[in-house]
Amino acid sequence: PRSKIRGKPMIEARNLGFRFGGGPWVFRGLDVTVEPSSITSLLGSNGVGKSTLLRLLAGISEPSEGSVSTRGQIGFVPQATAGVFPYLVSDMVLMGRARQLSMFSQPGAEDRRIAAEALDRVGMAHLASRPFTGLSGGQQQLILIARALATGCDTLILDEPVSALDLRNQALVLELLSNLRHEGLAVVLSTHSPEHALHLGGQALVLDPSDGLRAGPADELLSDDVLTRLYGIDLFRVTVPDGERPRNIVVTRYEGVRDAVAVS
Repeated sequence: PRSKIRGKPMIEARNLGFRFGGGPWVFRGLDVTVEPSSITSLLGSNGVGKSTLLRLLAGISEPSEGSVSTRGQIGFVPQATAGVFPYLVSDMVLMGRARQLSMFSQPGAEDRRIAAEALDRVGMAHLASRPFTGLSGGQQQLILIARALATGCDTLILDEPVSALDLRNQALVLELLSNLRHEGLAVVLSTHSPEHALHLGGQALVLDPSDGLRAGPADELLSDDVLTRLYGIDLFRVTVPDGERPRNIVVTRYEGVRDAVAVS
């Protein structure tokens, strides 16, 4: 069983602002609320500060102004990058148990069981004895998700978790995130795919340099106009049959590329 924390929000961020040193502001005045047992998709064009915002919500970075309050434990999944040391995959996932151990203690049988279960859940158990540095970017991403799950977190924050994955593994991760939400976790992810946000449902956050941050139900907020403005290219949603649950896809008019300055 996963987290069953109820009641107050898992994360509350108020008037968040961030800049590097005395440089220009990446963003200012952002408010974010993450409820228990929820899923939140963060969308925005390249360079608007999505990764920075996630790191602030996870407590990895400090805001230049404003505050972030959290409840429970947070697991963070960065975008996969090549590691320096060739740790075994099983050991990489086991590192997620570190916060549960006292100083100088070693992982026990229960820690290893939890790590193995997390690895199996992302479909990567067969790679347990392989070095992490020898895996593809997509495989590394799945291992990092398993490591976060092994922490026993109450909120899972993921930075573009499917960007390096093939279509099959994208579907696997989206299904996993949906299941985790229904099991009680709060899930926050950034994505460049409006279709993924629409599929997952829940809350969407749209980060736009000209409008700041807008929040709302994904199906309502991610309209044709909002998506077109956000990405600077003509986009529209189409509903297609998909069994008992029709699916929204986002179609691009490639000849409709816009001047980003003109639409901002």
